[in-house]
Amino acid sequence: MGFDEIYKSYSSKIFRVCLGYFNDYDLAKDITQETFISVWQNLAKFENRSSIGTWIYRIATNKCLRRIQKENSHPTVELPTNLKYVAPSFEEDEKLSRLHQYISELPELERIIITLSLEDVSQEKIAEIIGISHANIRVKLHRIKAKLTKKFEENGQF
Repeated sequence: MGFDEIYKSYSSKIFRVCLGYFNDYDLAKDITQETFISVWQNLAKFENRSSIGTWIYRIATNKCLRRIQKENSHPTVELPTNLKYVAPSFEEDEKLSRLHQYISELPELERIIITLSLEDVSQEKIAEIIGISHANIRVKLHRIKAKLTKKFEENGQF
């Protein structure tokens, strides 16, 4: 699989994962671009120990986590307490917008787990990407879905 095919297959998925982490359209675009620069630079070194998708998701999540760590260790401004969802340029329906907003309010690990799940990444692959057991992923996904459902119910949307 050539780089062009890889980019076409995974760029929108990686963008959505990054958007789930930061809820910031421009930052998600930047991290997606950084991810594919790394993929381009390291494609020849890819050893097929995992699927190409798992490898790319791992690169993206590592870049997201490093950015979060960097921001936490060097805060430049006080973070706002009421972050609003920044909608992508294409129109989404209200429920999907709410879902993205609620996901962005989750703790980091829960955000990546649910975002990967929404991208149809298997639970086994999510466990491999995150580095925890498959059983733990199942439990966490159940709890995350319960949290999100509760948020919808609290806001009269279910």
